[in-house]
Amino acid sequence: MTAEQQIAALGLTLPPAPPRGGVYKPVVIVGNIAYVSGHGPYLGDGEYLLGRVGDALDLEAGKAAAKQTGLALLATLKSELGSLDRVKRVVKLLGMVNSTPDFPDHPKVINGCSELFAQVWGEENGIGARSAVGMGSLPGNIAVEIEGIFELH
Repeated sequence: MTAEQQIAALGLTLPPAPPRGGVYKPVVIVGNIAYVSGHGPYLGDGEYLLGRVGDALDLEAGKAAAKQTGLALLATLKSELGSLDRVKRVVKLLGMVNSTPDFPDHPKVINGCSELFAQVWGEENGIGARSAVGMGSLPGNIAVEIEGIFELH
């Protein structure tokens, strides 16, 4: 199944590609590699999932925010590439969690995005290298920010 078919089979709905919040490009392609700028858990209509994990949000809510961030990343890739079927594999993700200083489970939060990509592209191509770190704050108090590097066909 292609990525586009898999998203449909999973019953997932992509939000619109998020609007830019600064002076940057959402995607830069160099050769067959797409570098995707940091995304938050965009819902559409200018709305994001907000809050600090370990305070306003628990682990499961943080994980859901990471999954929503993954959907936003997919929306941008589709918008910029024309089709998600152009993506061959996930190379690397950097996941940043807006969390309290004592919150210990940043990787478990970012699993929300990694598990989504594994469902879309399969475990071989959907799981890449990854870093997951905690942040004292993120822009607009978003719960999660994730950037990615993808290999293209």
